[in-house]
Amino acid sequence: MLIGFIGLGIMGKPMAKNLLKAGHELIVYDIDPEALAELAAAGASAAGSIAEVAEKCGTIITMLPNSPHVRAVVCGEGGILTRAKAGTVIVDMSSIAPMEARAIYKECADKGVKILDSPVSGGEPKAIDGSLSIMVGGDKDAFDRVKDILLVMGASAVYCGEIGAGSVAKVANQVIVALNIAAVSEAFMLAKKAGVDPAVVFDAIKGGLAGSTVMNAKGPMILERNFKPGFKIDLHIKDLNNALDTGHSVGSPLPMTAAVMEMLQTLRADGCGGNDHSGIAKYYEKVSGTEI
Repeated sequence: MLIGFIGLGIMGKPMAKNLLKAGHELIVYDIDPEALAELAAAGASAAGSIAEVAEKCGTIITMLPNSPHVRAVVCGEGGILTRAKAGTVIVDMSSIAPMEARAIYKECADKGVKILDSPVSGGEPKAIDGSLSIMVGGDKDAFDRVKDILLVMGASAVYCGEIGAGSVAKVANQVIVALNIAAVSEAFMLAKKAGVDPAVVFDAIKGGLAGSTVMNAKGPMILERNFKPGFKIDLHIKDLNNALDTGHSVGSPLPMTAAVMEMLQTLRADGCGGNDHSGIAKYYEKVSGTEI
C-alpha cells in the first residue's frame, strides 16, 4: 500500500522503517533533510512538501511533537487539507490534547477527510521493534481500514471510541507512567537513605505486587544513572499539560499528576529537559542531597 508519513523524529523514523520492511511503499516528509535522506536510503520516496504527500496518498500518518504542530500540518497553509482528496484517512499518531483532536476532526470532516487520533505508548525501543501499544479514536470504519497498517508498528491497536478517545487513553497512560517513575524513584531513595542497596530492593520486589512494566524498564536506568532519552522529560511535561488541561475541562481531579509536573518543571529548569523521564530520580537526588 502507498502510505504518506509526515514526522521522522525519534519515534516516527523507526515506525516508518518498519512499514518499509513490511513491504509498504512510503512517501515521507520532514523538515529535517537528514531524516528525509535516511528514509530515502531505506527505500522511501522523499516529498518536497506536505502538500505533495497529500496529493499522492490516500492514507497519511503523522507523528509530530504536539497539538500546534498537528494543527499546522493538517489544517494550516500548505497543509494536508489543502490538497487531500475526499476519503483520505489521516492517522495522527502524535500525542495531543483530546479537545484539539476533536476540533481538528471537525475541520477534516468539512473537507470529506477522516482523521484518527492514534497515539502510542512504548517509547523509542518499542518503536524500533514494532511493539508499540496504539490507542485509537475516530470513525470505526476508518480504523478498520488502517488496522493492519497499525499492527505493523505496534503489538496492539485498540479502538477506544469516538474521536479524542485515543488521546484520552494516552494522557491516562502518561499519568500512570509518570506517577510510577516517581514512586520507583521515591522508593529507591528511601532504600538508599535507610542503608539498603536500591538494586537489591529492586530485585526483591520486582516479582511481587509492586512490580510493573514501568519499574522493569526504568528501574535499571535509574540504578545505572542512564538518562539517555527514550522519552524526554520535555515531552512528558507536554503530555502532563494535556492531561491537566483535560482534567480541568471535565472536572477530574489530578493532584498527584500536578505534583509530578512540578518535579518535571524543576528538572527542566535545571537543564534536564532532554533527559529520559527516568530522570525524575534526579529530583529526589536534588532534594535529598544523595545519589540513588
